[in-house]
Amino acid sequence: MKSLGIKKLYYSISEVSKITDLEQYVLRYWESEFEQLKPAKNRAGNRIYTNRDIKLILYIKKLLRDERYTIEGAKQVLKNFSPEVDTGEQLELMEPPKQRAKIKDELLRADVLEVKQFLEELLKKLN
Repeated sequence: MKSLGIKKLYYSISEVSKITDLEQYVLRYWESEFEQLKPAKNRAGNRIYTNRDIKLILYIKKLLRDERYTIEGAKQVLKNFSPEVDTGEQLELMEPPKQRAKIKDELLRADVLEVKQFLEELLKKLN
């Protein structure tokens, strides 16, 4: 995203999805689960997210995905969360993730069978 010297105050759900690398349905679901996440809506009824909302989303993502909290655990942590004062920084859209090369099914199946045979032999030795 090119910076034209104009800072955005609000972001659409599609922009937030790209910034946070989360699907739009995940953002909508988190709104229903986390009371702190309540983006405003414009006249057309579309969600408009602020920098504060995006920082909160990134914090929730960190709690759930990186620190492996449950939703209930993350809610408890968020009771004490107060985002930093808005610094006015411009958020950048993330580059789309590069597609990983798919592992061929035959190779994966062969590896799984090899591991299965090893575990079965190990089980026989233990009994």
